[in-house]
Amino acid sequence: MAVVTQQFRASYAFFERNVNLIKRYWSWELVWLVYSIADCMSVSFIGLGMQQISGSEITNTSYIVLYLLIGTLVWRFLFTIFYWITDLINIERWEGTIEYTLMAPVRRITHMTGQTTFAVIYGFFFTGVILAITSLVFKIDLTQANFVGGTIVLLSGSFSFVGIGIMASVLPLLFPERGSQMTHVFIAVLLLVSGVYYPVNVLPLVLRKAAIFSPATYVLDGVRKALLDGTPTAQLWQYVWPVLLMGLVLIPLGLLIFRQAELYAKRSGKLHRNG
Repeated sequence: MAVVTQQFRASYAFFERNVNLIKRYWSWELVWLVYSIADCMSVSFIGLGMQQISGSEITNTSYIVLYLLIGTLVWRFLFTIFYWITDLINIERWEGTIEYTLMAPVRRITHMTGQTTFAVIYGFFFTGVILAITSLVFKIDLTQANFVGGTIVLLSGSFSFVGIGIMASVLPLLFPERGSQMTHVFIAVLLLVSGVYYPVNVLPLVLRKAAIFSPATYVLDGVRKALLDGTPTAQLWQYVWPVLLMGLVLIPLGLLIFRQAELYAKRSGKLHRNG
């Protein structure tokens, strides 16, 4: 029990560290929030303009607006989790603590638990604020939406993105100068194949097959079913179990890959660099 308590406190310490970073750089978070709101609204306005763009009458533009808005919000949530995990190394380098953190006698799973717990909670809060503001602007009716089911799908999908984020965080660890930029390849591919702004079936065959392996595909479909159609929670299981299975595989695999990269970084002296 003492060991469990010690590990819990260590995880909470990393969680609290990120909270303090938010407090310290609150102005940057405000800028990022404004940018995210503007981005979501810009994409949603495409739905309102579809009738003028297409030159034909569209009877239900509100459905298109909500379709695009849900896609943008879900992607923003998943991206926030990915960002806070992959940018872990950059934050440590920026603060000048990377060598102390990775050399400390703390289990890596304990370290990652604190980091990912913060990422998920912060992602929910961040996305909730954007949803509240954009709903007021577009006067969206969500009275028939299944928020409980949508939240369950979203939480389930977050595990997969945690695993992907841990694997991607190896890049800034091994390549201090350009590793952070290299992680955007992961998110760009997922954005392309997952159907964030369009149905997956409009993609070429090769990309449609790739979409099957993207956890974001199932999360987006499940959340849209819950919020757009009010699908009961029990019927959303078909979107939940694939992402839970992916998370079950990706998180241990990510920890294993990160462990090997960490050992290499320690042997090669990359932890000392702040490039």
